[in-house]
Amino acid sequence: MTMLISDLYGKQIITNSGKKIGYVEDIVLDFESKSVANLLLTKMDNLVRSQNTAALLAKNSVKYSRVKSVAESIIVSSETKG
Repeated sequence: MTMLISDLYGKQIITNSGKKIGYVEDIVLDFESKSVANLLLTKMDNLVRSQNTAALLAKNSVKYSRVKSVAESIIVSSETKG
């Protein structure tokens, strides 16, 4: 099934264990692989204006590879440590 990137904006992101992470505010695309790389919990403009862009990007993004389903909300796998 094909989905428009614009359909992801504003959707709530929830882990498969029920933890609410936030809402999709922006999206990072990987043009080489022609895919979505990350879902951002804040606007990219807010991140690039700060002095700790890399740290804030890591803290305020969810790797799209974690996405399990997209419907009314986006369900992602729980983040694994290690």
